[in-house]
Amino acid sequence: MSFLPFTRPSIDEETIAGVGEVLRSGWITSGPQVKAFETALSSYFGGRPVRVFSSGTATLEVGLALCSVGPGDEVITTPLTWVATTNTILRLGAKPVLVDVDPVTRNIDLDRAEQAVTPRTKAIVPVDLAGLPVDRDRLYAIAGARRLRVVEDAAQSMGARWKGRRIGSFGDLVSFSFHANKNMTTGEGGCLVLNDEAEAALAEKLRLQGVVRDADGGMDVDVIGGKFNLTDIAARIGLGQLPRLEGFNGRRRALARMYFERLRPLADRIGMGLPVADFEQSNWHMFQVTLPFAQLGLSRGDFIRAMHAAEIGTGVHYPALHLFSAYRRLGFDEGDFPHAERIGREIVTLPLFPAMQDADIDRVANAMEQVLLRQRP
Repeated sequence: MSFLPFTRPSIDEETIAGVGEVLRSGWITSGPQVKAFETALSSYFGGRPVRVFSSGTATLEVGLALCSVGPGDEVITTPLTWVATTNTILRLGAKPVLVDVDPVTRNIDLDRAEQAVTPRTKAIVPVDLAGLPVDRDRLYAIAGARRLRVVEDAAQSMGARWKGRRIGSFGDLVSFSFHANKNMTTGEGGCLVLNDEAEAALAEKLRLQGVVRDADGGMDVDVIGGKFNLTDIAARIGLGQLPRLEGFNGRRRALARMYFERLRPLADRIGMGLPVADFEQSNWHMFQVTLPFAQLGLSRGDFIRAMHAAEIGTGVHYPALHLFSAYRRLGFDEGDFPHAERIGREIVTLPLFPAMQDADIDRVANAMEQVLLRQRP
């Protein structure tokens, strides 16, 4: 039986051939494919300006820079996310202000976020964990009332919706990732959805060293930028992925439904936590469960190794980031955010990707039953 990874990208032969054409063209860095990809993404997001970058981390950093986030500023976000969310805040010299998560959605608790606003708060960075959207109505009510910018960390929610509207088609700045494990990929990459062409022009400068060129061959640098541009090779992959995104997400929803049907009896029996069963708004980027390892008498490492022995891959997304050494040195400590800490200790990501077969759901569930029920004290 072949190994079942927790995720795997789906790249069709036409896209592979298209990448070959780009390589043969001699123009492999940012060029016509990047322009075409940005145009396609802009159309997807209802005509909003879009610029693509080398990673979703770069889009977050540039988004925060567009909000003039810097030393002395505070940015409110969640401790239950990939560490890039907060690393970008720190790289700009600002202070990440963490608040606990809602124990049901596992997303940032917006009531706590509102209570955390101070005169130094410049922005909020909500994270759509596993592709389940944060409450956009509540989010923008808080931001509007407090005059805060929002940089949506929508790295995991490409194709998700809020009340029928695509994430990214409305709101302030919206950052997406096209990493290899995302619902659509460019290998590495991301995009930033912007409010107007002035913001887009500044984003372009920030992604490539702040350089401005004129028609006579002159050059100026009036802002300090970085090296965050996407290659034409990656953009061509994205152009092949975007038309297939709805199909990818539809298959993910179907697989998630099967997981719920198959895992509910086990969840009831052992106290396993299932995700919110939202089939209208989530893009089902990941299917994550929480397991009460202490009660089950085994560690998460034991579980992961046992599943691996059964030829099934799993992931951990994510440990509570404030417990990392670098963040403890900033003053964070165990007990600061109890919900995020419990979820971070117990969470496991199960296999979920469009090429999975229906029978793979039974395979995962059967293996979990064997591992978890056998290990019960």
